[in-house]
Amino acid sequence: MTIVRPYRATDRAALYDICVRTAHEGGDSRHIYPDLELMPSIFAAPYAELEPDLTFVLDDGERAVGYVLGTADTPAFVEAYRASWLPRMRERFPALDGPPSTPSEVMIDLMYRPERMIVPELAGYPAHLHIDLLPDHQRKGHGRALMNAFLDALHRKGVEYVHLGMVTANTAARAFYDRLGFHEIPVADAGPLTYLGRRTDRTAPPTAEA
Repeated sequence: MTIVRPYRATDRAALYDICVRTAHEGGDSRHIYPDLELMPSIFAAPYAELEPDLTFVLDDGERAVGYVLGTADTPAFVEAYRASWLPRMRERFPALDGPPSTPSEVMIDLMYRPERMIVPELAGYPAHLHIDLLPDHQRKGHGRALMNAFLDALHRKGVEYVHLGMVTANTAARAFYDRLGFHEIPVADAGPLTYLGRRTDRTAPPTAEA
């Protein structure tokens, strides 16, 4: 039986694997980022480490096959990331000496610029999230179940609005978020990303946004 449950430390290997296998526009990223620690060290592990109470997994009875994770307070997360997570990454992923020239170096550059997560247009949506499921478990309602668990946890914390950034080219993901009541948030100079947001209160009308 497949269930959504809180993250456990024993889920770490599965968390990393899910991230790697969904990190390229929703698909496998191993051919682009050969170091399998890189993408999870930016987009998954720091959340599980710094805000485990907002990390949930989809468990198929054998292992985690999906996750949702994030933060209730993006500026506070950025501060904690720089203070306590980034120092642990410096040996494995040293800071670049110059501009990035490979896909992996682009990601390492992002790793060392956590302040990029603080976007003025998103100030009214202080929480943010990442959600990923292995392909065999997509389009079966599991993504909605994960999202509901995360939204409910934020709502219990008194956080009213949440946002996410997605690669604009990932049209399947956009359709998923649209079905869940997310709407686009205009952001100047968003680059390859589209920002979406919604209320954490799932009983609120979808048009009642910030």
